[in-house]
Amino acid sequence: MSTIAFIGLGNMGSGMAANLAARGHLVRAFDLSAEARARAEAAGCQPAATAQEAVAGAEAAITMLPAGAHVAEVWRETVFGHAAPGSLLIDCSTIDVATARALGAEAAARGLEAVDAPVSGGVAAAAAGTLTFMVGGSDRAFARAQPILAAMGKAVIRAGESGAGQAAKICNNMLLAASMIATAEAFALAEKLGLAPQAFYDIASKSSGQCWSMTSYCPVPGVGPESPADHGYQGGFATALMLKDLRLALAAAAEAGAQVPMGARAGELYEAFAKAGNDALDFSAIITALR
Repeated sequence: MSTIAFIGLGNMGSGMAANLAARGHLVRAFDLSAEARARAEAAGCQPAATAQEAVAGAEAAITMLPAGAHVAEVWRETVFGHAAPGSLLIDCSTIDVATARALGAEAAARGLEAVDAPVSGGVAAAAAGTLTFMVGGSDRAFARAQPILAAMGKAVIRAGESGAGQAAKICNNMLLAASMIATAEAFALAEKLGLAPQAFYDIASKSSGQCWSMTSYCPVPGVGPESPADHGYQGGFATALMLKDLRLALAAAAEAGAQVPMGARAGELYEAFAKAGNDALDFSAIITALR
């Protein structure tokens, strides 16, 4: 088993670190929040007083942070200077492709191996160890990261070279945002046409309109498998986080010269929904605005 530094113990990181510890790894866990560090200790991790303490001597270091600026700061100011030569760096945050590629190159220049490995699955999957990891990096770095990531997920897929994991993640979440809006407006229309939500679900879930947003994460309470809709849209994947990912996708599309009209409209709708005070609600709560 490995000694792994884990930096960033938020809603996602806490479950991920706990799963690594449960599978026998020595996890040195750090977060700016003392409460988060205490939760990590209760879950079997070794709390670290500083990020430097977590990284020193570790065979691998994992970051799970809010944005590219945070990852860049932690890697450049802490990880690069304290990681052991040849150690593996894994960033599971969702950040922009350019920053991921730049950090990967900087790590290689310092004799370190790095992968970008953003996740799909949300808080429940992080806690259950059933995340999907989309990984960018060399074949060698991926081979080293794969068993570590497998301890936290059900699928670990190499997308390509450095930055490819982030590219896959933002494309996936742009598609998810658009499909959730389409699912929500279809349910809203069905209700106005006199269809019971369960009847529409029973039909559409077995027809050509079927999609993950409907059958795995239905935005209507009491329909389909349990989802945040059944809990007042609390928990799950916050609108603010979906909006962050949409902004990353739209910025990448602009840089690449790609036409993304559905993604752009999804971004506009989620911007308005967040500004109306719903940024903490699960992103499926967009149905409440479409009604």
